[in-house]
Amino acid sequence: MDIQDLYQIIDTARERKASDIHFTVGLPTVFRIHGTLNNYEAPLSDDDISDLILSMLSDDQKVLLENGDDLDFAIEEPDGSRCRVNVFRAKGNIGAVLRLLNNNAPSLDAMGLPEVLKTLVNEPRGLILVTGPTGSGKSTTLAAMINEINNSKHVHILTIEDPIEYVYTQNLATIRQREVGSDVKDFNAALRSALREDPDVILIGEMRDYETISLALTAAETGHLVMGTLHTTSAPQTIDRIIDACPPHAQSQVRTMLATTLRGVISQCLVPLADKTGRVAATEILIGTDAAMNLVRTSKCHQLISTMQMGKNVGMHTLNSDLAKLVRAKKITKEAALECSTDKTELSQTINDAMMF
Repeated sequence: MDIQDLYQIIDTARERKASDIHFTVGLPTVFRIHGTLNNYEAPLSDDDISDLILSMLSDDQKVLLENGDDLDFAIEEPDGSRCRVNVFRAKGNIGAVLRLLNNNAPSLDAMGLPEVLKTLVNEPRGLILVTGPTGSGKSTTLAAMINEINNSKHVHILTIEDPIEYVYTQNLATIRQREVGSDVKDFNAALRSALREDPDVILIGEMRDYETISLALTAAETGHLVMGTLHTTSAPQTIDRIIDACPPHAQSQVRTMLATTLRGVISQCLVPLADKTGRVAATEILIGTDAAMNLVRTSKCHQLISTMQMGKNVGMHTLNSDLAKLVRAKKITKEAALECSTDKTELSQTINDAMMF
């Protein structure tokens, strides 16, 4: 089997509304559809799977794989669609997971995301974080935010990604996309260089370590709008994760920088729709108000939940309140909402109280 056979399998996955394809030598091939794994109907032999995976790799990548490295990259299909790919070995067998990306980033309106995101992307400077578990749609939300800026402002947008996922069509903005590993050595090198490339907006694919966090905060402090992602499930956890990623001697300074620069945190998860036709994003929104940032500055992040509950007038809400709203609108089931909640008791009480009226 070759790359053309792979494209046919990807086309089948897209027709079935799959988000991911899992190939592993020795295991069935599966599609993730609306969050659930489903076997691919056409059986593939181990040789077929190996051929399909190797067909995506360059000679240099094959050498890296043989040397024990995992590979992260993107492939482009003949029609311009793209997939994010991770290739690895498990129990000595080669495997790959393909994340199927949309051709074009949807708009914020099309995704049904809160209106306050349009306000956030109009900030002239500061830090905006989009967080959530793997597969929660963070990249798509960020892409929609970039497109909102692209369609409304004459600015220079610089993205640093590993790998590049959405390819943007320039409208009003000038957009440059740099891929870690091919265009630049790593996130930190790209960020250090970014400050000399006259950007207005910087997108960081992932804030993984202290140096990346420090450079991102410095960029936000020096007049840039910086957007990035973390694998956290709530706004308070996001703040704590950033602080904990820093060495003890730097934590006080980073906390102060966060309190000065943070404009918003959007935490999200994807919840199956009640009619099982897809998934919907449930969000938690923290806005960098003076009251909220004072809690960050004084190490009282556990009180941010109360601040979000009382901040509806500026666009804030907790994940539980959004889940409860989706249940009341009959878009999702109570059971699905409870699976996504980090405080199931409070959510159950909120839903029950709402149903009494």
